[in-house]
Order: sequence, then C-alpha cells, then structure tokens
Amino acid sequence: MPIITFANSKGGAGKTTAVLLLATELARRGYRVEVIDADPQNWFSRWFATSGGAVRNIAVTGYVKTEDVLAERMAEARERADYTLVDLPGMMTPLLVRALSLSDHVLIPVQGSAMDAQGAAHVLEVLGWLAEKARLHVPHSVVLSRVNPLVSTRALTVVRALLATRKVHVLDTPIVERAAFRDVFDLGGTLEELDPARVSNLDKARENARAYAHEVLSRVWSREAMAPAEQAAITKSGRAA
Repeated sequence: MPIITFANSKGGAGKTTAVLLLATELARRGYRVEVIDADPQNWFSRWFATSGGAVRNIAVTGYVKTEDVLAERMAEARERADYTLVDLPGMMTPLLVRALSLSDHVLIPVQGSAMDAQGAAHVLEVLGWLAEKARLHVPHSVVLSRVNPLVSTRALTVVRALLATRKVHVLDTPIVERAAFRDVFDLGGTLEELDPARVSNLDKARENARAYAHEVLSRVWSREAMAPAEQAAITKSGRAA
C-alpha cells in the first residue's frame, strides 16, 4: 500500500506536524497507518509515547539511521499497513535519496520563508535527479504549513510564485497555524480527543486536518488507479470533512 514521505532539508518547516495530522486523520477513518520516524529529533515518537504508546490504528517504527534499515522498514510497512508515512530528518542526509526513490508520493512542507523554500528546493533537486538519471518519476506536492489564517505574508507570496515557476503542485489546503496542533503534541492523543472547552478554534483545526487529508488522498490515488471502493471512501470522507 502507498508510502508517503515527508521531506524538507530545513528543520522547523512543519514536517512532523504534517505527518501527525495525516496519520491521525487516516487512523480516524479506519486505515492502518505505520509511521517510520527517521528524524533524529524523534518528535513523532515522543508524541506517541506521550499518548501512552497506544493510538488506535497507528504503529510507529523508530531509530532508523541507515539507508539499508530504512529500505527494509519501508518494505515491511508496505506489506502490513494501509498507509506508510516516513518522517525524514530536517537536513541533507543519504536517507533522503533512498526514501524518495521508494515512495509513492512525496509531501514537502514549506513555511512562508526563503530558508524553507531553499530546503524544499533541495528535495526538488533530488526528485529531478531521480527522474533524469534513474528514470524514476516520483509524484510530489508541496503543502504550505503554519500559515496565519488571517494574513497572507509577502514571504508566502514569494514562495508560491517560486513554486509556480518550477511548475510544482501546491496543495490547495494549507496547514493553518492553530493552537490545537501544538496542544496535541504537548498533551498526546488526537484532535478528536482534545476538549473544545479548553482549546480555541478546535473545530476549525479538525476541519483543516480533514480537508488536508482528503486532498492528500486525492493526490496519492489517481481516479484512474483507484478501485471503486477506494473512490467511494474518498468521496464519502470528503463530504464528511
């Protein structure tokens, strides 16, 4: 089943938040999700531990430090999970090429900053190299992260323009800056388990996560490749979102 890798060679781009939101939303919809935490900061593994090491439909594989181990873990996860998500280090690393080459889709989180855009450019260069040298064309998209819901900054406009000139697909749904996304890391669990009386705009955070997951599914599964049951599930989940 599909492997989705999250990559940006700059740390702090919102990569692990993007992984967490997609993983928990897919799990909420009943899919079996395995997350391969290859980031040495282990933020996803820390969230999982804070959650008691038991989140329904989610399994985590950590301590992945070499290319061979990563390839082995990705192959194993593909066999047992409906979706495998790979959280790569926020730096240039040999793991990057191996992970991208084995992925069905690559998501590149980018904040509205020139440094984030440069980190994304590194990933795009590797994808271009794979296409040119190995004839391996890996589908990929950029997801704008930590977007202020009220302000469209000049830097974000520049990032959008840069990606447009490179003909890079950008998800229509950005990941908005929400207190709920920070709280879920601090408290553990999922957005569905947070208390709306204690977390501001929780309903909007949930809507954002559902729309984001729905769009990712639509990108990963082309209409031509999807089985009828999967098409129906995605259409239904979109209406629910």
